[in-house]
Amino acid sequence: MSDLVVVAFDDEQTAFRVKDRLEQMQKEHLIELEDLVVVVRHQDGKPDIKQSVNLAGVGALSGSFWGLLLGLIFFMPLFGLAIGAITGALAGHFSDYGIDDKFIKQVAETIQPGNSAVFMLIKESTPDKVLAQMSEFKGTVIQTSLTEENEQKLREAFGEAPAQAVPGIPPMG
Repeated sequence: MSDLVVVAFDDEQTAFRVKDRLEQMQKEHLIELEDLVVVVRHQDGKPDIKQSVNLAGVGALSGSFWGLLLGLIFFMPLFGLAIGAITGALAGHFSDYGIDDKFIKQVAETIQPGNSAVFMLIKESTPDKVLAQMSEFKGTVIQTSLTEENEQKLREAFGEAPAQAVPGIPPMG
């Protein structure tokens, strides 16, 4: 089972730096993420949501493979490749994988203008090494599905005081 963690930051750039660090840790096999989303709430109040997984691209690649395979079976590989890519891209675009889009938008509305947040759906991690690398970033843990003990360790890693409720955010579970 995966764990959801949402952390907010007091500026627009820190969430992107955290995203870059998480992607580096993934390459080092310290953490495995199912989904990673960065939300920036610009000074004008408009939220900007950046998904790390391009579902349309993944769907197009998968659809191309299956379309090519079926095209080879029926002696029309180029036609199968094209149809597979189109249907895969459409399926990927309309599928909801990872963190729920409605939840992301709901939390994005609560972030203060000029701030950012990172949403992580963590499949697996080496907690002590991940927390050590996250400790340089100062943020506020908004939401987790972690145990209370692990959530407190996460809050301490981000330099936060004891747990506090955030109004307007529904509890997980």
